[in-house]
Amino acid sequence: MQTKNKIARRDFVGTVAAGILGVALPGSAIAKIFSENTYKRFVSDKKYVPVMITPYKQNGQIDFDALSKLIGLYTAAGAKGFFANCASSEMYALSPEERLALTKYVVKHAGKNMSVVSTGSFGETLNEKAEFTKKIYDTGVNGVITITSHFAKQDESDDVLMKNYDAFFQLTKNIPLGTYECPSPYKRVLTPEVFTFLLKSGRMVYHKDTTIDFDKVKVKIELAKNSKLEFYDACIANTMYSLQAGARGMSPICGNLYPEIVAWMCANSTNPDRQEDVKYIQQQLTRTEDLIGQNYPLSAKYFLHKRGLPIELISRTNKEPLTDKQKEVLDDVYKTFLGWCERINIKPVQV
Repeated sequence: MQTKNKIARRDFVGTVAAGILGVALPGSAIAKIFSENTYKRFVSDKKYVPVMITPYKQNGQIDFDALSKLIGLYTAAGAKGFFANCASSEMYALSPEERLALTKYVVKHAGKNMSVVSTGSFGETLNEKAEFTKKIYDTGVNGVITITSHFAKQDESDDVLMKNYDAFFQLTKNIPLGTYECPSPYKRVLTPEVFTFLLKSGRMVYHKDTTIDFDKVKVKIELAKNSKLEFYDACIANTMYSLQAGARGMSPICGNLYPEIVAWMCANSTNPDRQEDVKYIQQQLTRTEDLIGQNYPLSAKYFLHKRGLPIELISRTNKEPLTDKQKEVLDDVYKTFLGWCERINIKPVQV
C-alpha cells in the first residue's frame, strides 16, 4: 500500500508538469494523468500549505499522536498540502533519523491526494546533501526542498550558488525539487537571475519565498508563471497581494495558530464579492504577526493548546518558556481570532 501511494504521489508531479508545460510523456505516464477535477484541486486553486510544527512529549521525543491530531486540524481547516521538516518543525534540532521519521509519518497520514514536501539538503558536501535528498524522496514526498543558503556561503556570489545547484542536479537525477529561502544558516534570497536559472532546469516544483519586499516578490511570481513551479509566499503581510498577483498559495507561520483564516484568504483573495472582508483580514493578519511571532514556535504551541490540541509547551530551539505577558498577548489574539471567524462567517475547527 505504501509503495502504491509513493508512486501515485510521484506521478502527480510529472503529470502536472506535463499539463502545464505541454511536454510529451511516455504512454505509461499519460495513462496516469489525473482527472480534470483533481487537476483543478491541486493546480488551479490557491493553496494554504502549512509549515508544520513538531510536537514533543515530556521526555523530549517527537509526539506522533499529537502530530496526527495536528494533521487533522490542518486538513479540517482547509490545508491543501504539507511542508514537513522545515524551520517551523525545528529541523536543525532534529536528528537525520527524526527528519526521515517525521516526513514518513506525514506522508503516511496525510489525506488522499494531499501533496507533501520536506527539506532534504542536509550535509557538509554536495554528495552528502544529495544522498539525504534521496532518502527524503524515498519517504514518498512529492518534492524535496533545498535550503538556498546550503549551496553557497554568505560571501560567495550567485555564480557559485548556480554552479553548486547544477552539480546537485546531476547528483539527484530526476528527483523533483523545491527551494526555501530559510533564514538559517543565513537568509539567501534568490535573485531573478538565479530564480530563472533554477526554473530552466525543469526540476523545480515548489518555492517558499521570504523576500518580503512585494515588488521583488512580484517579479519572481511573474517568472514562475507558465512553469510547473508552485510559488508560496511566507510573508503574511503580502497575502492578498501575492495571491492576486498569481502566487499558488501561502505558507506563513501564523497558519500554525489560525489555519482557517489563511485558508480562507487563499480561497477568497480573488473573490470580487469578498474584497471588503479580504482587505480587513489582511490588515488584521499584518497587525498581529509580530505579536504571535514572539518566542515562536512556543507561541504556536500555546495557541494550539488553548484551542484544545493535546500538545506540550516544549521546544528544542526555544529553551525559554513563554512569559506571562506573552501568554496574555496570545490570549488576546485568540479572542481576536474568534472575532475574525464571526465576521467572515466561518467556524473554528473543533479539536
